[in-house]
Order: sequence, then C-alpha cells, then structure tokens
Amino acid sequence: MYEYIGAVHIHSTYSDGTGEVADIVRCGSEVGLDFLMLSDHNSLRAKKDGHEGWRDDVMVLIGYEINDREDKNHYLAFGLDKEVGVRITAQEYVRRVKEQGGIGFIAHPDEKRSSMPEHPPYPWNAWDSEDFDGIEIWNHMSEWAEGLTEENKFQRFIHPLKSIIAPPPETLRRWDELNRVRRVVGIGGTDAHAHKADVMGFFDVEVFPYKVMFKSVHTHVLLEEPLKRNSDQHFEEDKWRIYDALRQGRCFVANSYYGDPRGFAFYATSATETHQQGDFVLFPGAGKLALHIELPQEARVRLLCNGELVDEGKKRELTHSVSQQGAWRVEAWMEDKGWIYSNHIRIGDADGRC
Repeated sequence: MYEYIGAVHIHSTYSDGTGEVADIVRCGSEVGLDFLMLSDHNSLRAKKDGHEGWRDDVMVLIGYEINDREDKNHYLAFGLDKEVGVRITAQEYVRRVKEQGGIGFIAHPDEKRSSMPEHPPYPWNAWDSEDFDGIEIWNHMSEWAEGLTEENKFQRFIHPLKSIIAPPPETLRRWDELNRVRRVVGIGGTDAHAHKADVMGFFDVEVFPYKVMFKSVHTHVLLEEPLKRNSDQHFEEDKWRIYDALRQGRCFVANSYYGDPRGFAFYATSATETHQQGDFVLFPGAGKLALHIELPQEARVRLLCNGELVDEGKKRELTHSVSQQGAWRVEAWMEDKGWIYSNHIRIGDADGRC
C-alpha cells in the first residue's frame, strides 16, 4: 500500500497559534511531511480564505476544533464546508458533523494536566455520543504538559521531543473497549501552536516551533493507489481518499523521533483473503486466520487482544495464529519509548462485536 505521513491537529494565527499558514506549510515541507491537517478553534476561516490545497508538495487539509459552552469536549472535524453551529452540546455537534458527511475525532480525551493554571485540561465527557469516527490516542502537547513539574520544566522546554513517551494508558484501555463494539479509529496529534514564552522579562522565545513539533507524533495513512500530487484538478479526489482512509482505520500512529516507522505493516490473512487495519473479520475458528506484523527495524513488538498482551518479542516480524475473537492491535517500543501504534483488526461474530 502507499504510505503518506501527516501531522494532525495544528493551530495557526486564525486562532491561538503563532504561525501563518504559509509558514506552517514550509515547516511541514522541510520535515518531509505529505499532508497537514489544520484545526483552528471554532472557525473554518483558513479554508474560506483559500489555504486548502497542494502547497509546496504538501497537501493542506483544513478542518476545525469545536468545543462546548464550558470549553470541554474538544472535537476535530474535517471534510466540512461550513461550521456546524455554536452554543450546542457535544452530542449535537458530533451528530451534525456526521450528518454533513464530515469526519470527526475526539481530541485529547483523557487530558488531566494541572501544572499550568492558565492552561487547564480539556477532557471529553460526552461518551454517550456514538457518532464520532475516532479519538486522538496520542497528543504531543497534552503529554508534554501533563508531565511538567518545577524540577523538569527547564529540560522539557529545551527538549520538547525527548519528553514524549507513550499514549496515556487510560486512553488506550478506553480505545480497546470501544473497538469491541464498533470501529473507533485512533489518530495521533501534535496540537501544535508554536507557543512563545517570556524569558526573564526581556524577550519571547518560541519554545515549540512547528518544525520541531512536526518531527514526533505522526499519523500514517495507507492508500491502495498513489495520490496525484500537486494537481489542483485532482485535489478533491486526493483529499477524500485521505479522509476515507482515516474513517476506515487505514492508518497508524508513530513517533518518528525515536525511529523511522515507514514500512510498518499489520494485516490478517485467511486461505483466500487479506485484511488490513480497520477491517472487521468474522471469527472462523482456530488455525484459519493469522495476524502478521512487519517492522522496518527491530523493536519490542507487542500484540494485544482487547487490551491484553497475547504475544511479545524483540524482533522485526511476528506471525500469530488467531484462536479467539477480539479487537487486535500492535504496539512497537524502542527501549522504553512508545514508537508505533496500529489501528485494530476486529475479529468477531455476526453482530459485528468482538
């Protein structure tokens, strides 16, 4: 399959980011990203002003980040031409995004940061909604802020990439449980703002430059055919191929700072078919279905079913004969750092449950 690497959840000067869209695109191009997904707060102005499209060999996709009246329940919505409304509940805007043909992902669902009172946590609590397509399983900025203390803040400001370890365990547990009932896609987000900090009252320093943030948590999308790069004529087609792949779970999350994850594969085979991440497969019985994992380099690979460890080893390839139904996914670790997180292959019964 054709693999494309993107940064998701980016803020510009259209909301609370410090970078113009053109500057953000230049940073993405210099890092080698294939696509950027901008999501300024409560506004599609960047799209209305003509910033969506192919720019410097980077596909710029523009959605927006919605929140409720209490500034909770942040939701990343893409594929829309207009905002879905204001002063409505999370359940309502999630439903409207779906009805209008867009796709949506819950942002930083279990955020609990407390180190900066001026930046409180924005967790998700509208779990009675069933219309969201996926969740942000890994948010760079949230993890950085949640681990911030007086003792380590200087080191974390100087080295914002080294402090990123892994997605929150509670988010992964929730994600596994959700996938036992239906497909819920996992994505990774930078939450990039390129914040500036005052240094001793003399000058501002950009502590999280876009170019730095774009080197860590990525979402890799897998397509069956290549994109038609730099073609305005085919942009809408390319855009919806990215969106549809995300909707279907044809993607994985990786932290490229700890190793190049390109070439990772997780798929299932039977006697007659091959199934990819995001697929649902009827449970056929022991010995009739195998899961395959391929890594671009040796790492500690973990195969999980419904969140429980089933197989593990330090290797580049692993094959496992399936003997039980469940929501299966893969983690790969570089020493003590999370590296790759696949989406699920769901193996279950005729009712679509695992």
